[in-house]
Amino acid sequence: MATRFLGFLLLSVFLSGLNASRPAVNQELSNIFNELWRLDVNRMTPGIDYTISVQDRAGFVSQGSHVVHDHASQPLFSNVNENKLSNTTTFSRFMRILDNYERSTGVTERVTTEELTEINLFLDAVLETQVMKRAHQYLVSKGKSSSDLRLFKNQLNLIWFHLYHRQRNTGLDSCGFEHVFVGETKSGAEIIGFHNWVQFYLQEKNRNLDYKGYKAREHDLPDHDDHILNLQFSWHGVVKPVGSAFIGTSPEFEMALFTIIFLMNTERSTTVLVNIDQCQMELVVVRHGRSLGTAYPKLLSSNSRHVRQHSH
Repeated sequence: MATRFLGFLLLSVFLSGLNASRPAVNQELSNIFNELWRLDVNRMTPGIDYTISVQDRAGFVSQGSHVVHDHASQPLFSNVNENKLSNTTTFSRFMRILDNYERSTGVTERVTTEELTEINLFLDAVLETQVMKRAHQYLVSKGKSSSDLRLFKNQLNLIWFHLYHRQRNTGLDSCGFEHVFVGETKSGAEIIGFHNWVQFYLQEKNRNLDYKGYKAREHDLPDHDDHILNLQFSWHGVVKPVGSAFIGTSPEFEMALFTIIFLMNTERSTTVLVNIDQCQMELVVVRHGRSLGTAYPKLLSSNSRHVRQHSH
């Protein structure tokens, strides 16, 4: 009896240790991502190019719920420098693509010649940035991409814009870009994807979206200058209980990060722990065959709080 109890106790301690453990920081990816961060000259500056009001912590909401208590009486974005967005090539071409997709999964996407041209021009602009040039260089050094720029562009197109079936028994209704940057609704009761701050701002401005508050641990409050936020919101009346997005970053930066993780791993779902600038975060990438299923950041701590915690 005592032996069985001791065995049970040891198993319990082991399992609790597994639950408490977190994967080690991926230093190599942290290094390259910080290089990309420094190269991201198109990133917006908080307090200058945009202002956010994080307000209060959002409460628990079950998936599929249409009823939620609003812990943020004001919009998340107080202002955004739209002139800078419009005059920055990658941002302006990115925004032209946002309205090309059907919001609901299960509805077949119809891609026009004009929309294909918009995608082509956007990829051209992204490939001209120092961020994507460095990402390309890194992937070539790892044997994951061709040094031929045309082939790398085709690779990006396959990862981000190749249409596929997200719901069974439907037409080609989704792609990585739509899911991550635009957002989708499933059966009219669930928001899936939607991890981009520009889309968030535009939908909030057009009153299609209502910010409900931030999501964070008790003692880890977000700041107005954080470049990543976990949050809750409703979109066209459907609630996203917990979402996340980079704030202020350029589309090329986000695409570069997630493309590197996608190509450096073969598992269906990959989570890496990285430190970027002053933030510690998990970056999650899920494959859909040779294309991207979803990708998003999850803020763990910001403003070097994780560094201070580990220094005690």
